[in-house]
Amino acid sequence: MARVFIDYLIALGWGITGALALALGLGILMRVFDGLTPIDEWEEIKKGNLSAAIIMAAVILALGIAVGFAIMPAPVAR
Repeated sequence: MARVFIDYLIALGWGITGALALALGLGILMRVFDGLTPIDEWEEIKKGNLSAAIIMAAVILALGIAVGFAIMPAPVAR
């Protein structure tokens, strides 16, 4: 029973680490992406530009995948 609790705490810790890394990375990525593109993506999304929203969603999903693989612990043989 103690092993299950320890595994739960480890999973919770990785979840918190992932959430913090994603939040920090997303803030940095959005500023860099805004600086690299000639349009204001957020303004275009507010105007209802679906293509700008799809691009921003793809950028956010790509960051989530990258952060997920970066913090994923290596499998441990038991």
